Amino acid sequence: MHNHHFLIDNNLKELTEHSTTTWPIALYHSKIRDHMSGYIPLHWHDEFQFVFILEGEAEFHINEKILNIQQGDGVFINSGCLHMAKDANGTTCTYICLNVSPHFITANELFTTFVHPYMHASQTPFILFNRKDGWPNRIYQCIQIIQRLIEQTPAYYELELNIQLITIWKCLLQNRFQLTYDARKHDRNERMKHMLNWIHEHYHEKVLLQDIAREGQLSRSECCRYFNDILKKSPIHYVNEYRIQQSLILLQKTDLNITEIAYQVGFSSTSYFINIFKRVKNTTPLSYRKSKASFTSN
Repeated sequence: MHNHHFLIDNNLKELTEHSTTTWPIALYHSKIRDHMSGYIPLHWHDEFQFVFILEGEAEFHINEKILNIQQGDGVFINSGCLHMAKDANGTTCTYICLNVSPHFITANELFTTFVHPYMHASQTPFILFNRKDGWPNRIYQCIQIIQRLIEQTPAYYELELNIQLITIWKCLLQNRFQLTYDARKHDRNERMKHMLNWIHEHYHEKVLLQDIAREGQLSRSECCRYFNDILKKSPIHYVNEYRIQQSLILLQKTDLNITEIAYQVGFSSTSYFINIFKRVKNTTPLSYRKSKASFTSN
């Protein structure tokens, strides 16, 4: 098991190269709390993602939905969907995750019929895997086989790997995938990405609600409704949480003092930064820095 920490660009697209082999596929085990933020921050990527919870429970936010996923269950996350995850109910969640490029699922001749339409099925941002249903077990078995193939790389393993991916995809299509498209939901998702992109480019500056709303071509009230519906928080609340997330990097990777960090991530005063940090992380910036330094030295 290893600590998987990914990079995200300004518009929340994950930059981590999802490639465990020479193919556009990655499979890894991780604990949610091992990520730098203590949770998996909001992001999106072009790859399809298959997640199974091995231990504990996780709370996933996918577009506008909040899901609690228990040990043994899992979820498929469609291409381009905003999502985040954190530990749930006081547990430490360990999961296995398979990311795969949609273009690697089938040959080009089959892609336009059996894959591409489903990438844009806005009515299916995710599919829950409930172990009681039976059919998700087949997907989990294929993922276990893929893991062994990647680790052992036997002769012709690339062909066998492709067989397992096609089996996973066929199983998904046969059971739960709704091939429907809602232009309003797609537009809503894209507006949200534009507003988040603007925040991530300007978080270190003075951020006003009307600036965020303008980027989404919305009124201020509509902007607040988008954030409350999708992220379950106000735009300014999100801005402050993102600033805290960026401060974690500076606290761990630099020798800047607390005041310098506060101003670098956009807070107007040190005291306000410390208050927001305590609210988000349940500790002070200085205590957080000391705890991470102690963990690293050990």
